Amino acid sequence: MSPKIVECVPNFSEGRDQAKVDAIAGAMLAVSGVALLDRELDADHNRSVITIAGAPEAVAEAAFRGVSMAVELIDLTVHQGVHPRIGAADVVPFVPVQGVTLEDCVRLAGQVGERIWTELKVPVYLYEAAARRPENTNLEYIRRGQFEALSEEVKTNPDRRPDFGQAALHPTAGATVVGARKFLIACNINLGTPDVEIAKRIAKAIRYSSGGFRFVKAMGVPLASRNLAQVSMNLTDFEQTPIHRVFEAVRLEAERCGVAVVGSEIVGLVPKQALEMAAEHYLRFENFTPGLVLENRLAEAMANKGGLAEFVDALAVPTATPGGGSAAAASGAMAAALGSMVSRLAKLPDNEFEDARRFFLAAVDRDAAAFDEVMAAFRRPKEERGPFVQAALKSATLVPLEVLERACSVKAALEKLLGEAPVRFASDAQTGKALAESAAAGARANVEINLGSLKDEEFVKGVRERLKKGDRPVCPLAPTE
Repeated sequence: MSPKIVECVPNFSEGRDQAKVDAIAGAMLAVSGVALLDRELDADHNRSVITIAGAPEAVAEAAFRGVSMAVELIDLTVHQGVHPRIGAADVVPFVPVQGVTLEDCVRLAGQVGERIWTELKVPVYLYEAAARRPENTNLEYIRRGQFEALSEEVKTNPDRRPDFGQAALHPTAGATVVGARKFLIACNINLGTPDVEIAKRIAKAIRYSSGGFRFVKAMGVPLASRNLAQVSMNLTDFEQTPIHRVFEAVRLEAERCGVAVVGSEIVGLVPKQALEMAAEHYLRFENFTPGLVLENRLAEAMANKGGLAEFVDALAVPTATPGGGSAAAASGAMAAALGSMVSRLAKLPDNEFEDARRFFLAAVDRDAAAFDEVMAAFRRPKEERGPFVQAALKSATLVPLEVLERACSVKAALEKLLGEAPVRFASDAQTGKALAESAAAGARANVEINLGSLKDEEFVKGVRERLKKGDRPVCPLAPTE
């Protein structure tokens, strides 16, 4: 039987402070069984989108932890960005992927929404398939007026009351919108002009609420960092309104205004089927079927393959990720797992090892995602990439640094276990200790290679101090200089 899989794509009102987004992502990925699929930050929108997937219960717990961290770190009273928002954790949608229905996700949304109010005192609105009032089906209606206007209107207008909570927003975290929906494609099209009125005119022409395409939501926004205007869109049913059809409509409307399309981008993830449909449309294949796509055929052939073999095969592929950092984290996970096994066999507490195992498993994906952000930063125009590259390199440095420190703690715990557990388990504990040492050494190498490219001297100094002393001084580390 195939496992049940739910995707969650929470949007947070922070796209400029990498450390805050890392903390939010880290809180989510600390939940066992949750995989990080994507993480996007946008400074102009001042918004981040984190995509996770896993078993329904695990994803629900991770989503709540992400909201909790956002409530702690994000203050909407000082937040500015071009994207509409009413909350620190602005919107939290659950999407059925495998073995679950949209109705299952509706129930999940209700459970998480009620918990956000009960434990965090952040009011919650339910939207899309989870909406309990017809008008709240549309996210635009709920966010009308944004945080500032809603903070006042909710006090006097019964139609604006949340589904969970009182008639008052959280003073700094606002409200959160939680829901269930089908897969959505978020995409932006950049225009060769700074005139945002043209982008707004095009958005009005293509969105459904103004008489445009069914299943298309759109708005025109300025991109101050690039001196461009952007048509920002959500496609809520790409099978009925394909992405290529919308792109062509935007291009034609832009030409009518004397403006060119200079680029487009996907925010989050896009289904392969959507790209296959675009390829078929533009290339006019006469014999096209999904079976002609190499990756589809490979997926079918490899359907029974998974686990360690799949990870090792992924390491062998000549791509940047997963790489050494992920391998170091995987080594740490095996070390912690052996610690758990020995502790349980010897009837000793294993909490420390279990927490570490979950940390390392999340770090496998976190390390790959961090380096993917570095590569994405380098793909930006040369004249603007500098600060984005530096921010991404910091994240790519901190993840293996945390792995190194945690590996040192696991090594120390395994050394202690060797003295407490029966001698018949010594070989397992010793193997775990060796794996922890390998994890620390590999993580350290990944930290060092990034330090040489960082320009923030204070940041580099702080990292080197942690390399020398460690936040947990239980693992002797050789000096770096």
